[in-house]
Amino acid sequence: MPTAHTGAGMSLAADTREAVRAHPFLLDALRSGVLNYSAAAAWLADERDLDGDADAVATALRRFREDLPPYATDERAASVTMRSGVRIVTDDEDGDDEGDTDDPLLRVAGATVVPEGSRTALLATGDVDAGALSAVLGRLDAVDVAVAAAGVAGDSLAVVVDRRDGATALRVIEDALAAVPGAEGK
Repeated sequence: MPTAHTGAGMSLAADTREAVRAHPFLLDALRSGVLNYSAAAAWLADERDLDGDADAVATALRRFREDLPPYATDERAASVTMRSGVRIVTDDEDGDDEGDTDDPLLRVAGATVVPEGSRTALLATGDVDAGALSAVLGRLDAVDVAVAAAGVAGDSLAVVVDRRDGATALRVIEDALAAVPGAEGK
């Protein structure tokens, strides 16, 4: 659904930058120099209902590219392990699983990843952060591995997938951590 953002005080250039930031894949394509400006401008003009023709939006995209740091990746030193037989329980589930939540692999609000289930957890320990998690999730999505739970805290990153996807997820996570996107100088 298009959303008009152009208004008093907003220029087409500012609107275009805002629209690109709302679609991180465009930001990555701009930074890496692989964006088709004409196609992206036409899409943005339609998707974001920008107040300008596609040529003006393409010009704004080219100018924005000049202000962006180049696309770069860095390797994250992290050890990735796989733990089979986990499940996700919620606080509102009934049962005799009181002891399962004593040492959870991951807890978010009322959901906890605990032992004794049919899923697989992948744990990366080391130089991990939200950027690494984003890279991991993007790569898993690209190979159609469904993620049931994921999180990062401190020097640990956890991802839970179906058991049959465990080996694929392990390879994908190791590859993703070898080239986490970021900007030069960040």
